[in-house]
Formats: sequence, C-alpha cells, structure tokens
Amino acid sequence: MSQLSALSLVLIAGCISLITPAHAQMNIEITGVGQLLYPIAVMRFKDETKLPTSVTEIIRQDLARSGYFKNTENGDAVESDEGTPHYKSWAARGADALVVGSVVQIGNNQLEIHSKLIDIRKAQSLGGLNLNSSADNLRAAAHKIADDIIFKLLGERGVFSTRLSYVIKDGKRYRLVISDADGQNIRNVMNSGAPIISPSWSPDGKKVAYVSFEDRKPVIYVHELATGRRISLSNQKGNNSAPAWSPDGKKLAISLSQDGNTQIYSINSDGTGLQRLTRGNTIDTEPQYSADGRYIYFTSDRGGNPQIYRMNADGEQVEGVKRVTFKQGFVTSPRISPDGKYLAYIVNVGGAYRLFILNLATGDAQPLTDGTSDESPSFAANGRYVLYSTKVGGKRALAAVSVDGNSKQVLSIPGSDVRQPSWGPFMD
Repeated sequence: MSQLSALSLVLIAGCISLITPAHAQMNIEITGVGQLLYPIAVMRFKDETKLPTSVTEIIRQDLARSGYFKNTENGDAVESDEGTPHYKSWAARGADALVVGSVVQIGNNQLEIHSKLIDIRKAQSLGGLNLNSSADNLRAAAHKIADDIIFKLLGERGVFSTRLSYVIKDGKRYRLVISDADGQNIRNVMNSGAPIISPSWSPDGKKVAYVSFEDRKPVIYVHELATGRRISLSNQKGNNSAPAWSPDGKKLAISLSQDGNTQIYSINSDGTGLQRLTRGNTIDTEPQYSADGRYIYFTSDRGGNPQIYRMNADGEQVEGVKRVTFKQGFVTSPRISPDGKYLAYIVNVGGAYRLFILNLATGDAQPLTDGTSDESPSFAANGRYVLYSTKVGGKRALAAVSVDGNSKQVLSIPGSDVRQPSWGPFMD
C-alpha cells in the first residue's frame, strides 16, 4: 500500500524492459457468486477438440467469473450452430439462453470461430460473432465472445478483452507484467532487481506509467507497450511517485517531494509542463483524476489522520479543497470508477486494511471485503468490479470483487507475491 511517509530507497540490481512472454500462470478461485444468476448453456464448440486451447472452456470460465451466470451444461456435448434449437427442451433443462459455435480451419494456423447466442425464453436468435484467429490467439477470441454474450443479454460491456498490469515479486526480483483480464497470458514489461510500484494505464491502453527504484531513488517512467520504448517522466529531487493519467491522456497527476513535504503536481505526458497543484505543510499524495477530468481526488493528512480530499484539477487555489471521507483510522488509495459514481479506497483501523466503496451521490460507504491486508484498488473499465491485492496463505495475490460485494474471486501465482494491480481500459 502507498504510504504517506517517504519511500525507502533500494539499490539497483539490473533491469530489463522488453515485452516478453512469461511462463507463470494464474490460479483462479471463485470464492463468491452473485445472488441472482442467469442460467445459460454453453455447448462444446464443434471441432474444437483439435485445438491447443478450448474456446468453450474459456467462455464458460469468463461467464462464471462475471458473477452473473450459471452454466447449466459442463459436458462435451456438441449442439449444431445451424438450424433451430428445440426451445421447450432447453427450457425444461433450465436454460434461459444457449450458446453454440464451431471452429473451422481456413489455412495454416488460421481459424474461423463462429458463435451464436439464442434466447430460449423468447425463442429467438440474438446473433453472434464470426472471428478470424490464429491458433495461438484463441483466448482473445473466446474473451470477445464472452463479452458479446454479456452485452446482448445484460446490455453492458464485458471486460474480458481488457488487460491487467501488476507486479510479481519472486525472491529479490520484481517483474512488471501485463495479462488478460483473467490473469492468463502473462507478458513481461519490466524485469528488475529494484522495486517497481504504482502501474497506471493510459486511457488508450497503449502505455503504462510506473515508478521504478532502479536509479537508487523512485523515478516515474512511461512505457510504450508496443515498442518497449520508455521515457523518464519525472526524476526530480526526492521522491517521484503515484502517477495517474488524466481522462484525455494528455497529463498525469503525480506526487513529488522536491520542495520538502510530498505535494501534488501535474505534468504533460511527454514530461514537460510541470505544475504544482497543492501547497502546504502537510503531505498530499496518491492523486486520481475524476472521470470527467474536472477534479483530482487525493490522500492528505491535513486534518490529522490521512483521509481523501478533492480539489479542482487546476489546483487547490481554484475552488479550495473538499474533504470526502470521514472514516475512523487512516484512509488511503483513492480510485474513481469510470462512470464517476463510486470511490474505492482502503481503510486502516487498528492495523487491518480493508477495501471500502463510497457512493459519491448518496455518501453511503460500505466495506467490500472482510480482509485485513487489502491494498491498491483499481476499477474495471465497466465499473462493475474492483481489483485489489490481498494476502492469501501468507503470500500477496490479486482479488476482484463486484461493487455490490456479492461476486468474488482470487487470482494467485503459487510461490510468488502478486501486488500493485491496475485494470486497463476498453481497447475500442
């Protein structure tokens, strides 16, 4: 968890910054489900048994992890994606919707994947997707189909085609990685013997900002994922920390201690135009832009214990500062949902760190977990889930919880600490 005290410095032990595949894979454990589940039958896709990856199983797993669906078919039976299904028969088996599909090889390592979604209750086809994919990119195709199912049945965008970034600690090595939303398909972005913290996705999903200690002090970098190119965004005297992108991607809010106490600044995404936004004798840190870019939420100890405050994005002198949280104990790590309706944060009472969510319209605040070691919350692109880090079996792991607290899952890598998660944006 980000601390208001100065960050400790760690000696460099070498670093690598290339996008490369990683061999470790996530274990996924669903620890809770939604209260009202939509019964859906996802049938085995025709001719997929010849493939290295099961499209059907990925779709089933995605829908189960969403917390909205209960799959009524878990076997290997194949239902044709041509013709009309027997609606009454499927209704009798408890399915409100049916997913069928097929895989056709069209060339060397190239496939066509066809899916069809059928509303059993209304006895009608809802259409589907026809996707071209290479055999080694089947996970992406399956995620797109799962997202399509959620959109057609629930009217909201799914997030299975989005990506995560997080830090894996193995012994004394740190790796900044990106992965699919289910934690699979892990790729290395940065490999270092010095700590890496605070990854933050650009709004277009093409870059990740982060803090690295490789220069024996915290420095903020912006890393271009497609090319591996990176720039040193801020290397001022003292601590450079907590980068957060503006919604338009033109600026980042950051925390600097160059003038004494840690204060909040804004900076252009190319490293120019540094502007101080807070001025005082207190510690102001962990800035986060509001969804519309008008405000910045941040952590400050100006009232005594750390709490969350809000100011105009152009600085506290414009409209003053408004206190947002009033919890007992320490309140840190503010994160705003993409629709601007919710604020997630961490409350520390008596040494127990727990994830909370605040409805900004009503002021109602509720705990989302019963944890004691939660940190680093991050909203999904559709605002329906919060990703965070917590301890499981003595190791740090990632966990995700729906904003109503009903659907929960844990993503872990055996033997490794997984921390500092950031959920990426929609890619289109």
